Amino acid sequence: MEEVLLLGIKDKQGYLSFWNDNISYALRGCILIKLALRRRIALVRDPNRRCLPLAERIVEVVDDRQTGETILDEALKMMKAQEEVERMGVNAWIDLMSGETWNVLKIGFQLKQVRERLAKGLVDKGVLRTEKRNFLLFDMATHPLSDIRTKESLITRVVSLLTSTTSAVPERALDKEGTQCRVMRAVCLVCAAYTASVLDNAFGRLGYEEREAAFGRCDDVLGEFVVWPLGSSASSNSSSSGVTAAGRRRHASRIASGAGTSGGDGRESILGLVQEVRKEMVGGDEDVAFELVVAVLEVLSKLDSLL
Repeated sequence: MEEVLLLGIKDKQGYLSFWNDNISYALRGCILIKLALRRRIALVRDPNRRCLPLAERIVEVVDDRQTGETILDEALKMMKAQEEVERMGVNAWIDLMSGETWNVLKIGFQLKQVRERLAKGLVDKGVLRTEKRNFLLFDMATHPLSDIRTKESLITRVVSLLTSTTSAVPERALDKEGTQCRVMRAVCLVCAAYTASVLDNAFGRLGYEEREAAFGRCDDVLGEFVVWPLGSSASSNSSSSGVTAAGRRRHASRIASGAGTSGGDGRESILGLVQEVRKEMVGGDEDVAFELVVAVLEVLSKLDSLL
């Protein structure tokens, strides 16, 4: 969550683009992803669940111990309490946490001020600082970048993953040693940043053609990781099965210009990602925590049409 927000914040101005309608929804999806990767929540292990679309499969709390992160613990407590009344699906939970509901009885599920709370967490870590900025009619707290090395390291990880042309996942694309599910976390980072419309900010160091190639690679990665079981998508359809509307426009533009999508090298790197993620799974295709992560990415992949 913090990394997606950090990618979106303007370094000197200290705020997100006023035209970004996607990031709030994407951050709620990131909450579910983090809880799933920490094995706190998962999909209900019911053989009949595969009769439902990924986004509608039911979520359950499998471990209600606190994580030590306030936002995650708040969400986990809320989900655990709701289980006693009604279990809900992936899409429903993201909607409710975002406040996207007409049901006044469920408006209390909305997690409020997520962006501001995450920004203050980054301030506490010394990555950002807090300033007051005047915007004509009102004053607003902004959070300019304080530690450039942290953001540069983050951008390096994103760019390394999306420009790799080999089946081996670059070490520079992964989080620090000892972190669980390092490859899946890297995939989730680039996909969440892409759907949150902040990935452009990571490509400032790239030329035009490199940027388009990196966006194309992310289209393809997202398309591969919105299908369960992982690796089951058809090669000819993997790049279009789950991309956002913006991604489809870029995809069409590349085809029109003769660039196409990822070629042999690009496809090899994506298959390498899938293979490495499968090694991190517990129980293979019955890993209901990873299945939940894929379901969240599937919901986020349709974010442009949802908004």
